[in-house]
Amino acid sequence: MKTLVIIIHPDPENSVINKRWVAELKKYPEKYVIHDLYSVYPDEKIDVEKEQKLIEAYDNIVFQFPFYWFNCPPLFKKWLDLVLTHGWAYGKGSEYKLTGKKIGLGITAGINKEDYAPSGRYKYTLEQLTSPFEVTFDYVRADYKSFFAFYGAEYQATEEIVEKSVHDYIFFLMFVK
Repeated sequence: MKTLVIIIHPDPENSVINKRWVAELKKYPEKYVIHDLYSVYPDEKIDVEKEQKLIEAYDNIVFQFPFYWFNCPPLFKKWLDLVLTHGWAYGKGSEYKLTGKKIGLGITAGINKEDYAPSGRYKYTLEQLTSPFEVTFDYVRADYKSFFAFYGAEYQATEEIVEKSVHDYIFFLMFVK
């Protein structure tokens, strides 16, 4: 079955890593379906029913986004708030439509990995900072598969390193199944 990759980047044309990852995913339409939230909803008015039906159609889902201000882009947060509704995704009498769906994150972080450590500049690991996503997906009974991260996009995005990340990201996607 195909993997739904939901791209959530507010400025994809000026992205180096996300843009390259998307270009690679497009080479494999038999494996990946790309859904670009900022492109589909430039006015940020999310069609909840459409998004829910899309989620229902896939068992493997990856949310791909840049990590900044130690969080996700605002449209992703809005998507979570609106799409994961009571009665559909969770709650008493819910249909729990995400039960068993394998969900992962594809993250680009501008900061170097060593800065995301208890002894680093920001004191917390990316695992700790992304724990709300894990808790959210566990809460709706999805099978959270963790994340793949590219660290240091602001500092070390050489062509060679970017190309290695493409290979590593595709490898990660194989395990979201």
